[in-house]
Amino acid sequence: MIIELTKRQELILQIVKDHGPITGENIAERLNLTRATLRPDLSILTMSGYLDARPRVGYFYAGRPASSVIIERLHKLLVNDYKALPIVVHESASVYDAIVQLFLEDVGTLYVVNQKGYLAGVVSRKDLLRASMGNKALESIPVSIIMTRMPNIVTCHSQDTLLDAAQKLINFQIDSLPVVRNSEEDAGGYELLGRITKTTIAKAFVELGKETNV
Repeated sequence: MIIELTKRQELILQIVKDHGPITGENIAERLNLTRATLRPDLSILTMSGYLDARPRVGYFYAGRPASSVIIERLHKLLVNDYKALPIVVHESASVYDAIVQLFLEDVGTLYVVNQKGYLAGVVSRKDLLRASMGNKALESIPVSIIMTRMPNIVTCHSQDTLLDAAQKLINFQIDSLPVVRNSEEDAGGYELLGRITKTTIAKAFVELGKETNV
């Protein structure tokens, strides 16, 4: 959780930046307040990592807490900047063709498109495995029979945050999300722009953790 500082706490930080090390009494004098009035603010700023306090010396500015910077950065990571190309299959393709494509592309989910190129469904590795068990006529079964159809597909948009996308993956226990936008020509159509997977999000969070400027 990002701590939202009050105006007085921001003033305290500025005083410590400009005049630190400085005692609590001197900070109170500069703000025309009592030491007791400032004590809760100084405690919050110290415990949250903004200030460092040393006995008989005073308060130092410790910098912005890394945790608050990381959390703020997480809320700025957008799906649009991390989406990968979608792996698609036409709804008339056979289950056999879908299985071949799934393994050739080494993915866990295929997105099914209709004749207009709009998202029509999603088929997962589990769906294909279930369809192939005990069935020898995979070439004659269209993938549209086994796919999950709209409106039961969980999607995301380019301007969503990765944090929101990650929450959807967890809540719905799925491996990937299609990145879509509403078609301007067809009110019920979704144009497929990309995909966000658990691996995508994991890589983004690892990159964030390695950043040296937080």
